[in-house]
Amino acid sequence: MNLAQSQTLTPPALPPGTRVLVTGATSGLGRNAVQWLHENGHHPIATGRNAASGAALSALGIPFHACDLTLAGAHELDTLLATADAVWHCAALSSPWGPAQDFQRINVTATAALAQAAIRAGVPRFIHISTPSLYFDFQHRHDVPEDFLARRYANDYARSKHAAEQALAALSAAGSATRFTLLRPRAIFGPHDRVLLPRLLAQLKGATAGALKLPRGGAALLDMTYVGNVVHAMMLATAQPALANGRIYNISNHEPVRLADILRELLVQELGLKITLQAVPYPLLAAAAGAMEAAARLSGREPMLTRYSVGAVNFDMTRSQTRARAELGYEPPTRLADGVRQTARWLQTHAPDRTRHG
Repeated sequence: MNLAQSQTLTPPALPPGTRVLVTGATSGLGRNAVQWLHENGHHPIATGRNAASGAALSALGIPFHACDLTLAGAHELDTLLATADAVWHCAALSSPWGPAQDFQRINVTATAALAQAAIRAGVPRFIHISTPSLYFDFQHRHDVPEDFLARRYANDYARSKHAAEQALAALSAAGSATRFTLLRPRAIFGPHDRVLLPRLLAQLKGATAGALKLPRGGAALLDMTYVGNVVHAMMLATAQPALANGRIYNISNHEPVRLADILRELLVQELGLKITLQAVPYPLLAAAAGAMEAAARLSGREPMLTRYSVGAVNFDMTRSQTRARAELGYEPPTRLADGVRQTARWLQTHAPDRTRHG
């Protein structure tokens, strides 16, 4: 079953032939977005830095424009946006670790330049993918509303994404014809993922005797979001006629799940991997992550663990869905169990070497 078949869209829908510029179109959310647009009678304008993945999109009949948003000048951005009816800005540096200047350059400066170009071009809708990492403060949090922010950023990624939100808020308040909507999806998983599942599978490759070490044995209660549901939310945010400019929405599967349960369902039941989940004290893992971060500052290489990544799988984090339901009319068309099955089938077909262990 492909992405288009797995979704049942509810009104309002995009007008036929809508032209959408999709950034970050060569992997993850952006890759799923251009596929959905293409298969549903719209005209995606795909852009990204990966030329090989871009060639694969072109082979499917999806126009691809190689573009590094951090290097693009005003003329190049204006050309990209000249015929667009909407922007779905999925591109970002999404990592728990990295140079602060890279997060600033990619997540803040490039986002602001693209938004300003959309305003110059008179693009009606600009959908920006942000993150619930802004809420994370190393505490259990339940039913978190969109107006909550942690007192301190957990890492430079969260800091940069909040700065990008603030830049878009300033543009929204300036009264331009371009309407901005910000979505904060949690733990996106599904086909073409190069962040969440690859990190997990890489960790499994190095696990001793198939034991995945987790604080509290994976008891953390989390929101997860199947990638197709985020595409659905972007469609709704584009098609809804009267959203307030600059409005922010939590997006998830509306099915909070224990981390251990979803890992067993995906890795053991669907992929047939021989693994066990081993409980390790959170303070021990946090201390190890701190030591790895210290070493990484010297080596320049990303550590296997960071204090944020350890904390994210230790503390409960669920978000309020009230605003997304009431204003977007958002209900996830793909249930969590179906998304897990579709993800497993895609991994078995496209990355079979990563789904073997032992």
